[in-house]
Amino acid sequence: MIRTALAAALSAVAASVVAVTGAPAHAAPLGDTARAVELPGRLTAADAYAATRPGHTGIVVIDRVTGATYADRNADTPVWTASTIKLAIATDLLNRVRSGAITLSPANRADMHVMLNSSDDEATDRLWFAFAGPDHQTFNRDFRTFGMTSLAPQRGFTEFYPYWGFQKDTPRDLARLVDYVLTRTAPADRAYLIGEMRGVAPDQQWGIKSLPANLAPGNKNGWSDEQGGSVMNSIGFAGDNQRFVVAIMNNLAGQGGQAQGKVTVSQVARDLLG
Repeated sequence: MIRTALAAALSAVAASVVAVTGAPAHAAPLGDTARAVELPGRLTAADAYAATRPGHTGIVVIDRVTGATYADRNADTPVWTASTIKLAIATDLLNRVRSGAITLSPANRADMHVMLNSSDDEATDRLWFAFAGPDHQTFNRDFRTFGMTSLAPQRGFTEFYPYWGFQKDTPRDLARLVDYVLTRTAPADRAYLIGEMRGVAPDQQWGIKSLPANLAPGNKNGWSDEQGGSVMNSIGFAGDNQRFVVAIMNNLAGQGGQAQGKVTVSQVARDLLG
């Protein structure tokens, strides 16, 4: 009876998994070929595991070699971004510096480092308030160019609107953000962001960073207690030349706490690429 029910559940999950194939973008590193072949099955297994855990989990994987995107049924469900949006903030600041629109002081750059390394909220506030522009919309306008087309700032929480800490977006959008970082930023900025994501503080080393060291993973995680319950999110990359982009967003929906969400997100990452 249990085996029959499990088989039916796996079948339903498999039916919900979507694969979209685009044009190849990079030469295939030999070491990741087997993982790439196994990705559809790995996603099915990860989604089946997530279905047994509190809340709901959205999963997106982009294979930057084949151009394929693999997504589960919750890939387009908006979730509180929590601190994952800090990667978009850093990316936008670096782009604006490169275009000559702004300059960053040593203090600004120190804030950017701790924002990415230890997810420091006060440093993020200083950058947001300093560079959001007269109408407060500069960041959010720029984020759309990173593929964050479903990003929705939430009203009613702060006087300063929009505010980085109260926004919702989808796993698919956040995967596109990471892909933008890896493909469209200037080489020096890309190297900086990759280094920061690989070198995050110990309390940030879960989710994608729980993958084996030989995959050279990097992530920007986010967690918070929000209306409707806690969220635990991990976005980043793994593999040779950052072949695999991954976005995992766990909305616990009041069914569990952050510790449970951390276990869920880390195990999903390992099911996908471990």
